[in-house]
Amino acid sequence: MGLSTYRNKRDPARTPEPVPSKTSRRRRTGNNDTFVIQEHHATALHWDFRLERDGVLVSWAVPKGLPRHPGTNHLAVHTEDHPMEYATFEGHIPEGEYGGGQVILWDHGTYECEKWSDREVKVVLHGDRVEGRYVLFKTGNRDRDWMVHRMDSAAAGYEPLPSLVRPMLAVPRDGVPADDAAWAYEFKWDGVRAVVYVDGGRPRVLTRNDRDVTATYPELRAMAESLGSTQVVLDGEIVALDGSGRPSFGALQGRMHVTGAAQIRRLVTQTPVTYFAFDVLYLDGRSLLDTPYVERRRLLESLELAGPSWQTPPYFEGDGAAVLAASQAQGLEGIVAKRLDSTYFPDRRSDCWLKVKNIRTQDVVIGGWKPGEGRRHGTIGSLLLGVPGPDGLDYVGHVGTGFTDKMLHDLALDLKPLARDKAPFAVDVPRAQAKDARWVAPELVGEVAFTEWTKDGRLRHPAWRGLRPDKSPGEVIRES
Repeated sequence: MGLSTYRNKRDPARTPEPVPSKTSRRRRTGNNDTFVIQEHHATALHWDFRLERDGVLVSWAVPKGLPRHPGTNHLAVHTEDHPMEYATFEGHIPEGEYGGGQVILWDHGTYECEKWSDREVKVVLHGDRVEGRYVLFKTGNRDRDWMVHRMDSAAAGYEPLPSLVRPMLAVPRDGVPADDAAWAYEFKWDGVRAVVYVDGGRPRVLTRNDRDVTATYPELRAMAESLGSTQVVLDGEIVALDGSGRPSFGALQGRMHVTGAAQIRRLVTQTPVTYFAFDVLYLDGRSLLDTPYVERRRLLESLELAGPSWQTPPYFEGDGAAVLAASQAQGLEGIVAKRLDSTYFPDRRSDCWLKVKNIRTQDVVIGGWKPGEGRRHGTIGSLLLGVPGPDGLDYVGHVGTGFTDKMLHDLALDLKPLARDKAPFAVDVPRAQAKDARWVAPELVGEVAFTEWTKDGRLRHPAWRGLRPDKSPGEVIRES
């Protein structure tokens, strides 16, 4: 391709990149065996893969970096040839210039060429970070359409990034465990549980019911990019903070149900969220599920996750009573106790993790609703609630407080297509509540705060907190 395209895209007075003059000849150095990979934080993060060939660096932009495993092909966009001087370039290309952003020298070394044609390039790389046999192959008629594939097996012991790890769940308890020194304590965050998969600086965000909410929370893109080439699976909580810096589940409600791109962009400014990463389940080719909690926390903190919309909250070894008291003083939901030696049990509720709440809450399944009166005439007055039991959905009471006008409007829209003729509960609903009730299929999960359970298994003084689209009815259990 030569260097004319490279020169035409750059002004040496405006960019620190090396720009050879038009009269300079190709710099012939080495034996066509130099390669370099540069991490490029431009409009979209990518890795520039360059191979020395006849005095220039033939180049491809690889959005997710070279694949580490032969089971995955990655897109590789063929770009213009670069001068040999670019093999050592690092620096910041000014915004507004072609390729504006930070360039970091990620790896370099030598390569052996097995084949080089207009449609296929086979090489064996010997670098500080990359070692292996790769093929780049053209996939279309355009010169830029290429893919890259790893031809040999991955490094010994390497495990591919998992596609799904369901979160481990805690068992409710009334107090901290007696063998206090064997436990670590974390604050309990009042948000949405989310597992974040990061590959090639790009996130995939799944809730505990496998719902993909990546687009809903664009704040996590910057966190993923900050991790660069690190492959990682994080467990944590998406939280909205109020004006005093405390988690607010009510504020988060406005973010949980939004799918429109324009509205999401507005809400990022109006109601920003923060991701609290409290566990790491996979890191750079190694599953950590069988690794003790205390070692996982050490690895998590080594990632130095700290940014405008993400952080690693602290944990405390022992002295659980003091941590619980601190959570009460700060108005937090409670604490989670985790055994220091515990491994991670995906999709299981284990007594290796215990949750101790300051605020009593209960997940509930909506089984019906009653029309409102007075100010609420024409909309929902109260919701009829259930919790799954051995014989089906147990009726646990009704809730008529805690709603905002927007919540009522959204609930009416959500419940309308779920209408059914018969009550979904396993036992008859009391006559006073069944009168004029509108029944719905038990598909929506919500959360209420309450004071206690009555002797007949009903919620006393429940107040609505919001829908839980991150949970499914089958997950709901009765809290003690």
